[in-house]
Amino acid sequence: MTKFKPAPWPRTLRSQEGWFGGTSKDNIYHRSWMKNQGLPSDLFDGRPVIGICNTWSELTPCNAHLRDLAERVKHGIYEAGGLPLEFPVFSTGESTLRPTAMMFRNLASMDVEEMLRGTPLDGVVLMVGCDKTTPSLLMGAASVDIPAIVVTGGPMLNGKWRGEDIGSGTSLWQLSEDRKAGKISTEDFLEAEIAMSRSPGSCNTMGTASTMASMAEALGMALSGNAAIPAVDSRRRVMAHITGRRIVQMVKDDLKPSDVMTKEAFENAIRVNGAIGGSTNAVIHLLAIAGRVGIDLSLDDWDRLGRDIPTIVNLQPSGDYLMEEFFYSGGLPVVIKALAEAGKLHNDALTVSGETMWEQVKDVRNWNEDVIRPFEKALTASGGIAVVKGNLAPNGAVLKPSAATPELLTHRGRAVVFEDIDDYKAKIYDEDLDIDETCIMVLKNCGPKGYPGMAEVGNMGLPPKVLRKGITDMVRISDARMSGTAYGTVVLHTSPEAAAGGPLAVVKNGDMIELDVPNRRLHLDISDEKLAQRLKDWKNSVPVPESGYASLYYKSVIGADRGADFDFLVGHRGKAIPKDSH
Repeated sequence: MTKFKPAPWPRTLRSQEGWFGGTSKDNIYHRSWMKNQGLPSDLFDGRPVIGICNTWSELTPCNAHLRDLAERVKHGIYEAGGLPLEFPVFSTGESTLRPTAMMFRNLASMDVEEMLRGTPLDGVVLMVGCDKTTPSLLMGAASVDIPAIVVTGGPMLNGKWRGEDIGSGTSLWQLSEDRKAGKISTEDFLEAEIAMSRSPGSCNTMGTASTMASMAEALGMALSGNAAIPAVDSRRRVMAHITGRRIVQMVKDDLKPSDVMTKEAFENAIRVNGAIGGSTNAVIHLLAIAGRVGIDLSLDDWDRLGRDIPTIVNLQPSGDYLMEEFFYSGGLPVVIKALAEAGKLHNDALTVSGETMWEQVKDVRNWNEDVIRPFEKALTASGGIAVVKGNLAPNGAVLKPSAATPELLTHRGRAVVFEDIDDYKAKIYDEDLDIDETCIMVLKNCGPKGYPGMAEVGNMGLPPKVLRKGITDMVRISDARMSGTAYGTVVLHTSPEAAAGGPLAVVKNGDMIELDVPNRRLHLDISDEKLAQRLKDWKNSVPVPESGYASLYYKSVIGADRGADFDFLVGHRGKAIPKDSH
């Protein structure tokens, strides 16, 4: 790593150059309107102006407490001699936003990018929590490349029900299957509902929100220890406060996302994801973020770098515990230290603290080796994300081995096909459906173009008649995503997707499919000639949106294997100050 050299200080910042410095009509125009908020004149004296980019929203439950954390960030910015200015951006709430928050990740990133470039900001604190808010803000910040740092809202406290801990998402999927199998009543299910989410914060499992908080820390874009602190723990407020202090110094040093998010940083994040049993959604988000920074990252990198990484974090959905225990055990710094000591990381990767990754974690301790296990007691010896390819997925598909049934990782079965999610819902409860536990469930038209937006429907619930046998897992294949809180032998992100004419589109009931995860193979057992003829005869059944954002999304979204960003957003557009507004 080339050692980072801080920029000289003092110097003229972009907020002075384009907005607040000088005595011209435009300078007075910019300053005077800001002063209607009661800001003293000396706050415009050339000190760093720091944006607080807040995804707070009461429609995004994971982020509904971020207003309080933003105030703590402001305290830190003022203490360090900066001027904090908070602003809202589009908030993508996974639990409420339809058809899926993923459809609006790119839109939110556009909101962030244009606000950062078009307003008098020298640096920004990215306030995130729910799944898509973390990647969308990192994508937007990367495209502008002013100093930026992440502060997450933190996970909820453990759910408590009938004397046991229950996890958000994971326990929901489990209890839903139990109700279909007749193991619990609807009344039981409703009773568990109020016990699942008992404090502010994001998912308390190693779902996508906790995974992406970990990815931000592993990339070096958040202060060490940020990922796991519970939302209601006072140390979460402390983290927000010191992050506010730190961003001011980052602006003085001109420490930017491009300095931190190097290829080595992405490789570190991929390996950390394997060690924590992180969400498959991290694949698509890191590919998109890398595309904004200009880093060449691919599905092959994910498979190559994660293949020899053991999953050592014993959290749901791969393991037993929840995020509270992860934090009390030492959190992500303990995982990073273990990987670093095993020679699995680029220890000298730079972080937003100004220190290297190793300098931040070298003195941490593991306080519970059942929660964060030694390598020799790993949950899965080869964790990470498996990338399978073949004639059914020429561009690749992904699977999370730590959440799968080991016996199903090598499996050949008869395809039971659902043309879309409505077809699945119409058939799955049919007792006459020709399906058993040896079959492979195939779901089409749920990818970026097909849904649209690539919803989290890939972890299809099993048919009740199979569940009643005591079967809890089957191989499932789709071009969809699944929640990071979900589990099972689920092949996702199949690319090209069905709605783009990928081979998944022409799978028929009764076709034999072979999944061979150890050899990274996903094969539709028909001849090349028959497959070619089916593809030639294929007609797209997905309605093409004619107007509005859905139309832009459909026309512009690229494949999941490349991050599902918009084609016109890939790349780095910089922080040049736009033309005058008057």
